[in-house]
Amino acid sequence: MDPAAVVVVLAHLVLLGIGIRLIAVDIATHRLPDRIVLPTLGGALLLALADAVFAGGGARLLGALWGMLILGGFYALLRALSREGMGGGDVKLGALIGLVLGWHGWQALLVGAASAFVLGAAHALWLIALRRATGSTHLAFGPWMIVGSALGVAAA
Repeated sequence: MDPAAVVVVLAHLVLLGIGIRLIAVDIATHRLPDRIVLPTLGGALLLALADAVFAGGGARLLGALWGMLILGGFYALLRALSREGMGGGDVKLGALIGLVLGWHGWQALLVGAASAFVLGAAHALWLIALRRATGSTHLAFGPWMIVGSALGVAAA
């Protein structure tokens, strides 16, 4: 395996570990801490830039930046439209996920973003059917964003 591929695999393993940690924190506290999300976003940006410089991944860097702007912007719009539903941590995590998925390509971005909402809605409907939640119950969305992003990477 060439060194660039090793770095990509290692980066994804680190992201998986961070994702698992964020899932646990969000389920327990309904928070996605800046002290975890923002350094991860910065590190992912540096890795995408290094890929562009050292491995000729200029197109992937552009896709990553567009993904970050599109998905982060979409979540920011949702937050602005509904202050009660979407938190600031979701917006920042959306930017991180958009960066990673955009680096993998448009298909990964679409699959990852859409599956987060499908999985989150299915979970909410299941809880409502079991009478363990109502339409106004606050549920952590970060776990579904992370699982959706994993599905997006797998689809790529």
